[in-house]
Amino acid sequence: MMHKLLKILTPVLQALLKRYLRKARPYRYKDIKVIVEPGVFYPRFVFSTKLLLDFLDERDLSGKKFLELGAGCGIVSLLAARKGAIVTASDINPGAIANIKQNALRNHLELNIIQSDLFKNIQEKDFDLIVIAPPYYPKDPKDFSEMAWFCGKDFDYFKSLFPKLTPFASSSREILMILSEDCNIEKIKEIAGKSGFEFLLQKQVKRVGEWNYIFRIMGSDRVTK
Repeated sequence: MMHKLLKILTPVLQALLKRYLRKARPYRYKDIKVIVEPGVFYPRFVFSTKLLLDFLDERDLSGKKFLELGAGCGIVSLLAARKGAIVTASDINPGAIANIKQNALRNHLELNIIQSDLFKNIQEKDFDLIVIAPPYYPKDPKDFSEMAWFCGKDFDYFKSLFPKLTPFASSSREILMILSEDCNIEKIKEIAGKSGFEFLLQKQVKRVGEWNYIFRIMGSDRVTK
């Protein structure tokens, strides 16, 4: 949504928004308050983060082993920890890792925080729930901050992700991914299919003219038709 917003804003407003994000900015969900540092994904101007937070807030996560890939400022992981989950928060961006650590301290919550390119540095395999809010615009990112938005011009992020998901997939585990109609969902599904995965729609919400979807990713042999 933010990418679409930037495209339709006047140059003056684009410049103002970019200037706004040069400083650390607050964000909150209910009683969880975070500071989002420059260069870290800022969720206020997108609707997918709020949808994911609302979805997880309705779940019983007590005692669940929870992994968030691409945790950004950490607010989704912090909500899971507040609800009693055993949480691992990961991100490729070292700035995000530092930011998550700060926000965990601010909210007096314990997280296992790992800098990792997808699963590279994650040793644990036995997660009950994996949550992924991926970059999905097909453009090569120039730096860590752009990796929150751009998946590579050939959808490289997804081509790398889905083969690595196989050891984590089973009928007793959930893998959730949130996507927007603003991305090429059919292309992402096609890439997933080559690794034997299918998408099951869990929730869809339309806000400000844009649909956002939460999918459960499952092996095609385990999908109930």
